[in-house]
Amino acid sequence: MEFLIGKLLENYLINTGLKEVVEEGLKDLGIKLEDLYEMDPDPGLGNGGLGRLAACFIDSMASLDIAGTGIGIRYRYGLFRQLIQNGYQVETPDNWLKIPNVWEICKAEDARIVKFGGNINMNWGGDGHLYVELEDYEPVLAVPYDIPVPGYDSERVNTLRLWSAETENSGFDFSEFSKGDYDRAVENITTAHSISNVLYPDDSTPRGKLLRLKQEYFFTSAGLQDILSRYLKGGGNIREFHLYNAIQINDTHPALAIPELMRLLIDEQGLGWDDAWAITVATFGYTNHTILAEALEKWPLDMFKKLLPRIYMIVEEINRRFVAELSMKDGYGFDRIAKMSIIGDGAVKMAHLAIVGSHSVNGVARLHSDILKNKELRNFSEFYPGKFNNKTNGITHRRWLIGANPELAGAIDRTIGTGWRKDPGKLTELEKFIDRGFSDEAYAIKQNNKERLAGYILKTTEIGVDKNSIFDIQVKRLHMYKRQLLNIFGVMDMYNRIKAGNTSGMYPRTVIFSAKAFPGYGLAKNTIKLICTVADRVNSDKEAADFLRVVFLPNYDVSLAERMIPAGDISEQISTASKEASGTGNMKFMMNGAVTLATLDGANVEIREAVGDDNIILFGLTSDEVISYEQHGGYDPYREVRNDSRLEAIISQIREGYFGFAGKNEFTPVLDHLLKDGDPYFVLKDFDAYVSARDKIDGIYSDRSRFSRMCAVNIARSGRFSSDNTIAAYADDIWNVKHR
Repeated sequence: MEFLIGKLLENYLINTGLKEVVEEGLKDLGIKLEDLYEMDPDPGLGNGGLGRLAACFIDSMASLDIAGTGIGIRYRYGLFRQLIQNGYQVETPDNWLKIPNVWEICKAEDARIVKFGGNINMNWGGDGHLYVELEDYEPVLAVPYDIPVPGYDSERVNTLRLWSAETENSGFDFSEFSKGDYDRAVENITTAHSISNVLYPDDSTPRGKLLRLKQEYFFTSAGLQDILSRYLKGGGNIREFHLYNAIQINDTHPALAIPELMRLLIDEQGLGWDDAWAITVATFGYTNHTILAEALEKWPLDMFKKLLPRIYMIVEEINRRFVAELSMKDGYGFDRIAKMSIIGDGAVKMAHLAIVGSHSVNGVARLHSDILKNKELRNFSEFYPGKFNNKTNGITHRRWLIGANPELAGAIDRTIGTGWRKDPGKLTELEKFIDRGFSDEAYAIKQNNKERLAGYILKTTEIGVDKNSIFDIQVKRLHMYKRQLLNIFGVMDMYNRIKAGNTSGMYPRTVIFSAKAFPGYGLAKNTIKLICTVADRVNSDKEAADFLRVVFLPNYDVSLAERMIPAGDISEQISTASKEASGTGNMKFMMNGAVTLATLDGANVEIREAVGDDNIILFGLTSDEVISYEQHGGYDPYREVRNDSRLEAIISQIREGYFGFAGKNEFTPVLDHLLKDGDPYFVLKDFDAYVSARDKIDGIYSDRSRFSRMCAVNIARSGRFSSDNTIAAYADDIWNVKHR
């Protein structure tokens, strides 16, 4: 559904080995390469970790010489461009295509028709085959735009194929225009274009839900038609399709690809059900990216059936056969089968469809995969022994170290040579140089990066920050389980201590946030307002100036991340244990020498294993403790507040508008979430441990030698989190393809 690829010029120059040559050539012309980087648009094709992971994966596939294509949607306006006005998030269109995208090539000759709605006409042919036709449907033309993906030091150039929704003809109804009905004259154009206008339209309304479902079928249908057509044109045998094509579903958004391939194999290629199903299951792998039940997609039955009548028939038959198979197995009674059914409670359950229709199901960090197998999807993992596995996420060091932090990359080259650029596992060779000058050099580079970020902050927000303070950064999608709320509570507590004169041992700190909240996610937007309100109070108070600054940088995207991550001293990875599938921001900060402040959640567990307890700051409930509270109860947020005077003060201050000029009821949604709703992400429970962990950082950071050594260890041990390693594991264990 998303590929957050970032600016491409620098990435292309790095991967093709041309950066130095181009830099020198431009210098002769009086042109700075960095100025050209700024002109390159940041494509609005994703939002957060899921989309950035997909971008890292297609980069790694090309670099490992694996033939592959990324398939998604060419969004005209991305998610949205975020403005902060008076502390409130304001969404405006991200018109990233206002200047033509020079990196894309329109392949109009490969356009496909995607069909919505309509009526099904079924007839038995004289050959005993059931022929299915869809009539009176709404056609939408899917036009592909190809973006090249060159591998690093590789001859391989793969493709990111993004589909744009157009009308089959001009779409302009001249007769309606002539009658004066100008809206109806362009209705077809508007309806089609809406499909590829915006990433993740607000689905809190029925119309929004319908558009989201349309998007998901649009790009999966176009993609599957395209894959099958290319295979057959190349002389492929339809019955061997699965031997030459592996399709990985990245989360449930493309899960409709499973019934769509069944439709193509049965209705258009004439295969019987059993043969088509065997090919389909052997072709697909499903990567699960969430533990949160509300994030597992479900589509209302009536909507699904009306929009995709033939696909619904296929899903219904998949489910009928699956339920029949379950009923024949001991231990699978009515209740258990009902929980596993693909169709139930008036909805189609996309995660269930993805599991049943794939030969492999993987989580994206070891803890996440264990929770899926043993808790959330236990019924399925028991029914399908061997289907579930783990593939811990990774990041491409080419963008997140070589590109984002060239000074540090150069220092690594001088220290251990350039072999790590092709094999990031060789970063471990830095360990023997940590106490022989490398940690000091990396520290000095970090200070330069902090100075550059401080300049950007001043230019963007007019807030002056001290590069010698601790740069404590939390950047990610705004969601309550990621607990930006816990971070700002820590800020409020620090401010209260400053006002009380309790600054002994306190080291100056700049706390930096950046995040987008989905337009319909009111609680997340209320949290942004709280962060900005606290920031205004803190930054305008002269008493706090020597100890604390709070910054919210708007419009988080790849380019902003590339500015922030190399400058981070502390990487805030503080999600509620058991809720974050993996995280990849944690890996990016680690690779750039930040120390992780973390709960034992997602890939933080594996980062701890890599660096050891001396080089990470841990706090908070474990996943087992969180799950125990959720299953057995016993947690009372009111008691947490009563027993902690710091929390009592913070809650009271929020309620009374102490931190700003917002009305007294401004932050009722946040307070209700914490108290009336039971504090579902244990912000109050983990508060004391979190504050203690931040205090511990003050002492560590003040010992420059100790802190710089911790940073250097993180860099040296980050190579295991390269996306090259992750993709090699997919290739070996799931796709059965060779790689470099």
